[in-house]
Amino acid sequence: MIESAVKQQTYHSNYSKGYSNDVDVLRDLEYPNLKETTYLDHAATTPYAKSLIEAFSRDLTGNLFGNPHSASLSSQLTTHRIDDIRLRTLQFFKADPEVFDLVFVANATAGIKLVAEALRDSDESGFWYGYHIDSHTSLVGVRGLADCGRECMLSDEEADRWIADLGRGNDKDASTRLFAYPAQSNMTGRRLPLRWCKEIRDATRTDGPQRTFTLLDVASLVSTSPFDLSDPSVAPDFAVLSFYKIFGFPDLGALIVRKDAGHVFQGRRYFGGGTVDMVVTHGDQWHAKKESSVHDKLEDGTLPFHNIIALDSALRTHCRLYGSMENISAHTRFLADELFKQLSSKVHWNGRRVCHIFTSSASSGRAALNYGPVITFNLQDSRGRWVGKSEVEKMAAVKNIQIRSGTLCNPGGMTAQLGLGDEEMKRNFAAGQRCGDDNDIIDGKPTGALRVSLGAMTNMRDIEVLLAFIDEFYVEKVPELDVFHVPVAAMHTSESHFYVESLCVYPIKSCGSFKVPSGQRWEIKREGLTWDREWCLIHQGTGVALNQKRYPRMALIHPYIDLNRGVLRITLSDHSCSDSQYLEVSLTRDDPDLIATEMCRNSTKKSTVCGDSVTVQVYSSPSVSTFFSEFLGVPCTLARFPPQTSPRYSKPRRPFIRRTKHTGSDMPGSFPERSTFLPERQNPILLSNESPILLISRSSVNRLNETIKATSKNGNRINRAVAADVFRANVVVAENTSHNPSLPSIVEQPYAEDNWTSLCIGPENLQFDVLGHCQRCQMVCIDQLTATRSEEPFATLAKTRKVDGKVVFGRHMCLSANSFTGTKTIMVGDAILPS
Repeated sequence: MIESAVKQQTYHSNYSKGYSNDVDVLRDLEYPNLKETTYLDHAATTPYAKSLIEAFSRDLTGNLFGNPHSASLSSQLTTHRIDDIRLRTLQFFKADPEVFDLVFVANATAGIKLVAEALRDSDESGFWYGYHIDSHTSLVGVRGLADCGRECMLSDEEADRWIADLGRGNDKDASTRLFAYPAQSNMTGRRLPLRWCKEIRDATRTDGPQRTFTLLDVASLVSTSPFDLSDPSVAPDFAVLSFYKIFGFPDLGALIVRKDAGHVFQGRRYFGGGTVDMVVTHGDQWHAKKESSVHDKLEDGTLPFHNIIALDSALRTHCRLYGSMENISAHTRFLADELFKQLSSKVHWNGRRVCHIFTSSASSGRAALNYGPVITFNLQDSRGRWVGKSEVEKMAAVKNIQIRSGTLCNPGGMTAQLGLGDEEMKRNFAAGQRCGDDNDIIDGKPTGALRVSLGAMTNMRDIEVLLAFIDEFYVEKVPELDVFHVPVAAMHTSESHFYVESLCVYPIKSCGSFKVPSGQRWEIKREGLTWDREWCLIHQGTGVALNQKRYPRMALIHPYIDLNRGVLRITLSDHSCSDSQYLEVSLTRDDPDLIATEMCRNSTKKSTVCGDSVTVQVYSSPSVSTFFSEFLGVPCTLARFPPQTSPRYSKPRRPFIRRTKHTGSDMPGSFPERSTFLPERQNPILLSNESPILLISRSSVNRLNETIKATSKNGNRINRAVAADVFRANVVVAENTSHNPSLPSIVEQPYAEDNWTSLCIGPENLQFDVLGHCQRCQMVCIDQLTATRSEEPFATLAKTRKVDGKVVFGRHMCLSANSFTGTKTIMVGDAILPS
């Protein structure tokens, strides 16, 4: 550790220059929540300092702050503090309070909306709106209020030409105009020309009232760089920002207004409490607005005064720790340049670059333009194929590295960088792509990117961890081998030496398994094993189905299917508690007690499962919701997929809805028979993610564990083997190695299932189609016995088991079409004959 600190100090004089202490010491003292993580998402929000929260707490407990709209002592204390903090904040940006006013808002977006609505109201003919292609979504959204036209500037050069036309008087439009752009792209970190604000003002200067205004989004810039308003002639008319991007806390924003431009708010139609001096509520619809300041006109209702008081602590703490924004800018610039250099130099064994870094199309490289500490990139393998952004983010999460992926709320900049046209975007949406999903590559093009952003407390170790992560998982050192090769001898045997080792049903989606007892034949339908994923837990506020990735304790919810009593018994097991609790619900759907008893009072509602909107029956009894909510620590309740609703389909991912009539079933609660035509390659599922049935191989699990131990890098400690149940398969296949002793030097055949296209199971040769690989996520890292997380097996799978950039293990399958009629069952011990 000492050697590392010495090494870091030799990098550059700007490394934590001007800080109150070495950045590593600051992290230990002020950011204990960063000890076990590598946080590289400062552009979203930066972490807050421990002493900031302590100072704010002392301020709150040492003073009595009242609502500022009063003459009481507590109210006046709040009012005076707000006035002082408003002035101190303007001074932070070197803004003269005679020239500028600061309006407190919820966030930068709220400030943007306030300006846009004021311009809409100030001119009956509306206003014209221009914005730069690198704008955040919140700036793009202003165009919906611009009744006199809108224009997206596709480049800096196009913006320059538009400004030049203004100066030559070529623009004859007399309407009010607003031009908006970011001071720094939140996507690439590129800093756009601040000179535009002055040039637009000079080009449109007249003797009459100002009609052309500039709106500057400085939210990304001010997180690590000074924003200097000391020269009003070059300042924007309006600037918006969010303080949590600078200090981590409070959740508060600001709109900084040039007072000369404040007249645009005169026509604002809405008024709230605190912004008017007198209101007549009947007869004449008259009111008198406050005229003392811009902020008095705009700060509707009671200000978030506790947040504003917290801002005082934030300003003082920030200054004490870091000295100035110039110090932070120098520190982060050094780290960003080092990271950019290292990422740019990474190559695969064949010399192909690993990282495709997004820089401006107007520049040959990052160094040619002014950039902030934000680097956005995509990864490619040695064949030049794109690595999915969500796959990288999943693996980073396993390694506790916090980065961001997607379109980064910068739709214009991202699509320009990716070469996506408008029609392609619409086709991608029609194909199912949504914000935040894992549709990483469509028609050979990435749909988003990875973003790494640095902050004041980022240190060299954060950079080294990220670089080592990319080296370990994405830099290919040798030619890529075919990890799915299966011994030839295994593919030529006509006798079956595979059998069903275990059968598992997961009645409640994402909860524990019910293992079918040996000797019990279990019914199977097109939708899967009977009662598999027929229930789920849904959030009572959002209706979204809970999953184990977010709530690992769901693994400790154990369902038991009691066929004799016709109930699903649900047990809560926690190794910290000696007592177990349980709940019982009926398996049968036509049980009259389902409605009559308090425990099972039902309601029907829409819920979201894996992104699909489905209809479920909700157990609305408080006792049911309390049972699960108290155990998981989240407001939720139990829901069941109703029999009258058509199933979801595995392909496409969006639900394929088809109404059918319930015709009954052989086992109570089992899936109803259907005779409707199923579209090609679409398989009915209930609440499972991708397919009716998931199969894994015991031999493959054994080989994976051997690989985990062989590649362990945790010093002298060998990584623990993983149990097969972390893969949450319905069918575990094993091999009877003594069945065919003629196989030369091959005892087990790991990953033989990768080549299966179909298989027959049991004495009746029940036929199944193999649908494809099971794409894996970090959920496999949750121990199903203890609900604890670890890196394995996902870390090893990410290195050894990839198809088209996706981490895979196990195979999806379903009943073949010729097996749809009659009652079908399988059992532990049944022989399996693959094609």
